[in-house]
Amino acid sequence: MRIVPDLLALLTIVIWPVVPLFWIPVHCFPMVFRKLGFYTYIMPVMLWLPPAYFIFTNRDFLLQFKLYPPFAVNEAGLMLSIAGGALQIWTGELQGLRGLIGLPEITKKVEGRLVVEGAFSIVRHPTYLSHTLMFAGVFLLTGVIAVGIVTLLDFIIINAVVIPLEERELISRFGEAYEAYKARVPRFFPVRISRP
Repeated sequence: MRIVPDLLALLTIVIWPVVPLFWIPVHCFPMVFRKLGFYTYIMPVMLWLPPAYFIFTNRDFLLQFKLYPPFAVNEAGLMLSIAGGALQIWTGELQGLRGLIGLPEITKKVEGRLVVEGAFSIVRHPTYLSHTLMFAGVFLLTGVIAVGIVTLLDFIIINAVVIPLEERELISRFGEAYEAYKARVPRFFPVRISRP
C-alpha cells in the first residue's frame, strides 16, 4: 500500500515552492515588502497556486517515477525526516512564530532579534537545514524521483540565492553583531571547514 508514501511525496512537491516564492522576493526587495506589510503574504500564495495546481493535476505522472530503495534506506529516510522535523520545531521555539513566518522582514511593527543560541549556535540557518533534511528523508523514504529533484533544487536555491540575500538583509538590520556571528558560526553544515 503506497498511499501514505505517495501522499507524503505529493505534499512535499506541492508545498516546497512556497519557500523560494516568499523568501527570494522578500529579501530582494525588503523596502517594497515593508511598505506592503501583511499584504506581502498574498504574493507567495498567488505565485504558488499555479504551480501547486499544475503539480496536483499531474500527480500521477510525477509520482510514477520511483526508485525502490532497500528497507534500511527507507529507515534512514524516516530518521532524516524526524531529525529535520525536530530541528524545525527547535528552530521555531527559538524564533517564535513571528520569526518563522518572516514578520520582522515585512513590518517595522514587529521587532526581530538576532537569535544566536540553541540550533543557531550550531549553524546560522537551521530552518533551511531542517527543510533539506526533511526533503531528503522523504525522498529516501518514498523513492519518488520528483522529491529527489525538489530536494536538490531546494539545496541549490537556498544556498546559492536565499541565504546570501537573507544574510545581506540581516547585516543591514544587525550590523556588526551579525558579522561577528557570521564569522563564528558555520552557514549550513554544522562543521567549520578550515581554510589554508
